[in-house]
Amino acid sequence: MTAEKQMPYDNVVHAEATPSDDGVITKRTGSLDNANLMNEAYVGENREHEQTVWQAIKAQPLACLFAIGMCFTIVMECYDMVLNGNFVALRPFQERYGVPVGLKDGVMQYAIETKWQSALFQSGQCGALIGVLIAGPITNRIGYRWSTIAGLIMMNATIFICFFAESLAVLTVGQLFEGIPWGIFIANSPAYASEIAPLALRGAITATLQLAWSVGGVIVAGTTYASNQITDEKSWKIPLAIQWVFPTPLLILMLFAPESPWWLARKGRKAEAMKALERLGDGNALHTQQALAVIERTIEIEESHGTKARFLDLFKGTDLRRTLICCGAYASQNFAGNLIANQAVFFFEQAGISHDKAFELNLINSCLAIIANLAALFLTNWFGRRTIYLWGTATNIVFLMILGVAASIPQSQATNYTQAILGILISFVYAGAMGPTTYTIIAETSSLKLRALSTGIGRAAYYICEIPMIYLASQLLNTTGWNVAGKCGYVWGSTALVCWVIGYFFLPEMKDRSYRELDILFNRKVPARAFKKTVIDVKDNE
Repeated sequence: MTAEKQMPYDNVVHAEATPSDDGVITKRTGSLDNANLMNEAYVGENREHEQTVWQAIKAQPLACLFAIGMCFTIVMECYDMVLNGNFVALRPFQERYGVPVGLKDGVMQYAIETKWQSALFQSGQCGALIGVLIAGPITNRIGYRWSTIAGLIMMNATIFICFFAESLAVLTVGQLFEGIPWGIFIANSPAYASEIAPLALRGAITATLQLAWSVGGVIVAGTTYASNQITDEKSWKIPLAIQWVFPTPLLILMLFAPESPWWLARKGRKAEAMKALERLGDGNALHTQQALAVIERTIEIEESHGTKARFLDLFKGTDLRRTLICCGAYASQNFAGNLIANQAVFFFEQAGISHDKAFELNLINSCLAIIANLAALFLTNWFGRRTIYLWGTATNIVFLMILGVAASIPQSQATNYTQAILGILISFVYAGAMGPTTYTIIAETSSLKLRALSTGIGRAAYYICEIPMIYLASQLLNTTGWNVAGKCGYVWGSTALVCWVIGYFFLPEMKDRSYRELDILFNRKVPARAFKKTVIDVKDNE
C-alpha cells in the first residue's frame, strides 16, 4: 500500500453549505480551516497536474464520453445555420422564393432578396440570443443536464415549423424558435464539458465544440450537394427533415449522464456530487474524495471574495475582466473570416465558380474543416491558447488581404479559383486555430459560480455582433447588394487585425491551470502577458 493510501482521509469532516430561500448557496464554511481536507485538495490538485493525456483517457473514459456528447449538441446549430446559407444557392428554392435577376445562357436566373437572406440567417441567431440569456438562470436552477434535456425536447418540436413552412415568413419564424435551444446548448456545452473533463484533456475536449460544428457542416454540405440534383421542393425539405436525426440520440445520452459535480457542490448537494465523481472517475474512492476536496476548496475561495450567481456580478470586480474576455473571444469569431465559411457556396459562386462546382468545393471545404479540428485537439495540448489564437488570427489576416487583392485585379478563371482556394484556406485556419481555441478560452475564463451565466453572456455577445455582421456579409456578396465578391477580404482582414491587437494585450494564457490557480491569477490582477510565467503555490488560498 502506498503512503498516499495510508493517510487518514476517511475521517475528514467536509465543509457544509447553506442554501438561501431561492436555492442559491450563500455561505460555505470549514474547507479552508480543515487541515485534513486541505491536504486532500493539495494531493488531488497535484495529481491533476501530473496526469498525462493518455492517463486521463484511461482513468476517466466516461467523463470524456459525456463531455464530448454535450459538446456535440451544437452540431444542430451549425447544420441549420449553414443550411440556410446553402438554401439561397439551391435553384428550386431560388425559383420558388426568389426574384428574377436576368438571363444567363438563355435561362432566367433567380436570387433570394437580401432582406430575406438576412432574415433567414438572423432569425435563428436572434432565437439563440434569447436561448443563451435564459440558459444561465435556468441552469443555475435545475442544472446543466436537465436544461439541456429540455432544450433537446424543444428542438425536436420546433423542427416541425420549418419542415411544414410554405413561405419565407413561416420559415423565418421557425428558425427563430429553433434558435432558442441552440442558445441553451452553446451556453451549457463548454461549461459542463470543462467541469467534468480531466485537466489534461480540458483543452482538447472543449475544442471538440468546433469539431461538432464542422461535423454539422459536412453533413449539411453532403446533404445539399445531393439535393442540388433534385428539381422540386424536396431539395430543401429533405435537408430540413434530416435535422430530426440529431436530438434523440443526444437526448438518450444526456439521460444517462451525471450532473456536473461542481454544480452539485455549489448547491450544497455533497452526497450527489460524490456519486457523480464516482461515476466520472477512475473507481478509486480515495481519488474521488480528493477530487471533492479540490472542488470544495475552490468554491470556498471564490465565495470568500463575495461572488454570487447573479447577472450583476458578471460586471463587478475581477469578474468584469473575465466577462470581457469571454465576450471578446466569442465576438471575435465573427470578425476573422468565419462568415465566409458560413456562406461558402454563395461565396464560391460570387467568386466566379460554376453552380455545381461551388457545391463540390463546399463539401471539400467542410471535410477539410474536420481535419483542421482534429489537428486542433493535438495543438491544444502542445501549445497555449493565447499562442494558437494569435498565430491563427495573424495567418488569416494575411490570407484575407491576399483574397482582397485577388478580387481587385482583372478577373479570369485563375483569379476565380485563387479566391475559392483562399476562402478554403481561411476556413481551414479558422477551424484549426481561432474557432476551437475560443471555446476553450470561454470555458476556462469564467469563475465557477458564474460559469453558466458567463458562457451565456459571452455567447450573447457573439450573437449581438453576428446579427449585423450577417447582414453585412449578405450585402457584400449578394448580387442585389454591393456584390464585391472576394473584395470582402479587405473588410474581414481589417476586423481580424483589430481582434489580434486586442488579443495580444488582453488575452491571458490559461493552459494547464486549475480553476483555483485561475481564480488567484485574476484576483491578483496579473497582466495577461504575465499569466504564463506567474507561479502559484499549491497551498495558496487567496
